[in-house]
Amino acid sequence: MFKQTMFGQMIFLKQIFLGICGLSFGFLASAGVFTVLVSVGLIPRFAGKMHVARKVFALEETVVLGTICGGLFSVFSDFGHLGGYVLSREIFGPETVLIWKWAGQIFLALGGLFAGMFVGCLALAIAEMLNSIPIFARRIGFRHGLGVAISAAALGKVTGSLIYFIKGIYTSGL
Repeated sequence: MFKQTMFGQMIFLKQIFLGICGLSFGFLASAGVFTVLVSVGLIPRFAGKMHVARKVFALEETVVLGTICGGLFSVFSDFGHLGGYVLSREIFGPETVLIWKWAGQIFLALGGLFAGMFVGCLALAIAEMLNSIPIFARRIGFRHGLGVAISAAALGKVTGSLIYFIKGIYTSGL
């Protein structure tokens, strides 16, 4: 009896540890994303281009909310199946399938358009930021090896991506 209780406690502690690690890694990844967005000044630039500088905090909160919702739906994907709910209840009557199909196509097209615009703006902002890397390196006294450091970072990203896709890590949760 004592062994079973001890074993159960070890499993419980392991789950607690994994939960803490998962939350920590999630916070770390999201902090990296937000750091990039803040360092390139993307949100204030959007606010300036849209002439809504007074609402810059609302734009920032929208980006945070979108990131949180995207993260939750990617982890808890069962809660993101609105289509199954609508189709099973036939909310729009007998034409529900046709209406939902067209609405889905329009939603995907708009989502793709906005995601593409965001990624394009982010890429341009990062390209502008890359011009500042040599200036930053000179100011901190990092004179030799800047090319090696950038190449190592790029090689690490490529290696990680290749391992991710070759091993099929993205399908392990299915």
